[in-house]
Amino acid sequence: MYKQLLNHQIVISRIAMLLGSKEAATNHLSKCIYSVGMGNNDYINNYFQPQYYPTSSQYTGEQYATVLVQQYSKQLKTLYEYGANKIAIFGLGQIGCTPAEIAVYGTNGFACVDKINSAVEIFNVKLKSLVDDLNKELAGVKFIYINITSITSGKAFPGLTVLNVPCCNVSSITRLCVSNKAPCSNRSTYAFWDAYHPTEIVNVFVAGRAYNAQTAFDASPIDIRSLAQL
Repeated sequence: MYKQLLNHQIVISRIAMLLGSKEAATNHLSKCIYSVGMGNNDYINNYFQPQYYPTSSQYTGEQYATVLVQQYSKQLKTLYEYGANKIAIFGLGQIGCTPAEIAVYGTNGFACVDKINSAVEIFNVKLKSLVDDLNKELAGVKFIYINITSITSGKAFPGLTVLNVPCCNVSSITRLCVSNKAPCSNRSTYAFWDAYHPTEIVNVFVAGRAYNAQTAFDASPIDIRSLAQL
């Protein structure tokens, strides 16, 4: 995310050139809604890859989540310093329910890999607390937390019948789609496109609930629609 922040700083300088001043750019950006999501790869491609990274032996799930959220806090404060005033923070989904993690770890009779989802939930709880703290600490800014777990839990997706198998043929190494192979013919019934990424029907549903929360658990303290009206 530090690289993305650097890129954003470059964009800000270009906006300032177009609008005539840094102040004009800051005023413009203060009206924008920022959508921020981080953490999936820290678990998928680091913490739960003990054959490549030592983090799971160095940190408990609690400790690792704390380290991630501390870094996240610094990055969000930097974004605020760059002029962001409306920021939607997306929590992590149930990574343990992805076809890739199920293939690697198995589920021991459950629908998903419980130890992965438990670790992710620790992160989400800390992230929501961070959002609450930042709203109290920083003046003139509104952070909101989007609860992906709440949105995607339960019988939320009518028509989806294939929940843990990817729509396309995936590589056994990358778990991404293999080129020159036809995907499933009934993609509207699949939750996952490859072994990691949700299909369009899931993404559209999540976006809709993030914008217009259907329960108090979907977004906190307000949803994106309310954030846009501030």
